[in-house]
Amino acid sequence: MPAMTAVEAGARAGAGVPAEAVGPLVRGVGVLRRLAEAGGTLSPSALERATGLARSTVDRITATLARMGYVRLDGRDVVLTPGVLELGNAYLAALRLPALLGARADALADELDESVSLAVADRDGIRFIHQATRRRALSVSFRIGDLLPAERTAPGALFATEWTERDWARWRTRRAEDPRDTAFPAVPPRPEPAPARDTARTTGTTGTTDTAAAVEAAFADRVGAARRDGWAVDDQLIEPGLVAVSAPVRDPRTGRVACVASVVSHTSRHPAAELPAALLPRLRTAVAAMEADLRTAPPPEPGPAPAGLATWTTASKQELGRDFVESLARGLTVLTAFGEGRPALSLTDVARATGLPRATARRALLTHEYLGLVAASPHEDHAFALTPRVLDLGFPPLSRTTLPRLAEPHLRALADRVAEPAALAVLTADGTEIQYTAGAGTGGVLTVRIPVGARLPAAATSLGRVLLADTGTPAAPELAEARARGYALVDEELESGLRSVAVPVRDRTGRAVAAVNVATHAARRSLEDCVEHLLPALRATADDIQRDLHRASRFTKVPTT
Repeated sequence: MPAMTAVEAGARAGAGVPAEAVGPLVRGVGVLRRLAEAGGTLSPSALERATGLARSTVDRITATLARMGYVRLDGRDVVLTPGVLELGNAYLAALRLPALLGARADALADELDESVSLAVADRDGIRFIHQATRRRALSVSFRIGDLLPAERTAPGALFATEWTERDWARWRTRRAEDPRDTAFPAVPPRPEPAPARDTARTTGTTGTTDTAAAVEAAFADRVGAARRDGWAVDDQLIEPGLVAVSAPVRDPRTGRVACVASVVSHTSRHPAAELPAALLPRLRTAVAAMEADLRTAPPPEPGPAPAGLATWTTASKQELGRDFVESLARGLTVLTAFGEGRPALSLTDVARATGLPRATARRALLTHEYLGLVAASPHEDHAFALTPRVLDLGFPPLSRTTLPRLAEPHLRALADRVAEPAALAVLTADGTEIQYTAGAGTGGVLTVRIPVGARLPAAATSLGRVLLADTGTPAAPELAEARARGYALVDEELESGLRSVAVPVRDRTGRAVAAVNVATHAARRSLEDCVEHLLPALRATADDIQRDLHRASRFTKVPTT
């Protein structure tokens, strides 16, 4: 397990925490961070060990997070859910850079057939805010929200060209306290120094050792080169074979580096020495277009602020009693007050958006400032802004999810609720077949068992009909009926005795990208029963899957298979 931050260590010991900080909020944020670092799943006992909290405290925190929709209790495990993406989405929406520049990064990745990333500075590290990856056997596994040490990346050298002496001092302190980079779970830790050399430290290239002074000198040289050239190269600083070339995207208001765009490859495709000639010219062209987009972008239209949060937390407290930690829930809702068109908020703004008393909102903001999740806005006086560290709260492990993975827990819940098997499917590319991508069975002797990956004729299945009805092609009568009703019911057409009802699952644009169904035997349920009892539960499940899909796909691409 990665080392705790100094903030969390102080919170565990009960020392160093400001008097006005909200203790349950500090502990709840620690639980979310530990879950994210573990890949999104930990047992309560593992959380107890990782956080140093009492088991009763862990149970109350996870019960509160479950009520908020940020985790689910799956057997013996606590599992992050797409609901927690609301926190990271608030930061990315307020930042605007992914929305404004992401399409340019995607186009560059397609043009070069290489992975392209956008990163922002996060103190003495860099954090990814957009990834356009290639689907290869050898591919880059970094995720949106991953944090890397500045000295082991090309973007880090570019950001460090603007560091003050205070920033350099903070970097030296971090390296002295954590020479192996154990606080950065997204990168391989540096090797242990040789026992005979107590002052030995590893250089950026994995597997080699040198003194701490030599590491600083090497990084300073790369920073100097980045300042002179206006670009930087990563020559296997993170691990053997991984190379990248990076260029800064500058804020038109200040001229400072707003983010860094990188093209990432490996030495079998492009040795580091070839990157400036092979990839840099097209990277610079894309960066120039990104900077033009920033100059001409219209002011954002503020989206709706969250409403009724204070009322909701009060009602949850009354319902769940001591198992619901209201101060934790209220503190986390403060983060969702920020968003598109609301990048910087005053205390009054936060209190108004959340419905919380000013004193409650103030303590929450002070706690988040202590935890590094908010900071004073660089553009507005007496206002706060979210920091990239909000992405620590569950974003990385969920940023590479798929639609089947999102759907599986909902399908299991549906199958348990109606005691019938449920499935998710998509249309094949030619539109003639459906492919099953996820499913949940039941324990009945006579039941429908269609394995994931199986294909069936689209026109003969409820799943296929509800998807074909959304394609806009000339509709057969049964497709027109499915389109008008919003569901398809197939009675013993694919196989004698088999009845099924299906509804669509729609993406953020309203397009049906998949369908979910419940199948049954004709002797068990009449057609009327399928409509009156199965269909409402099926539609509720589709709504749940859509909600998670919309959260997960706001700033990431969610594959449908």
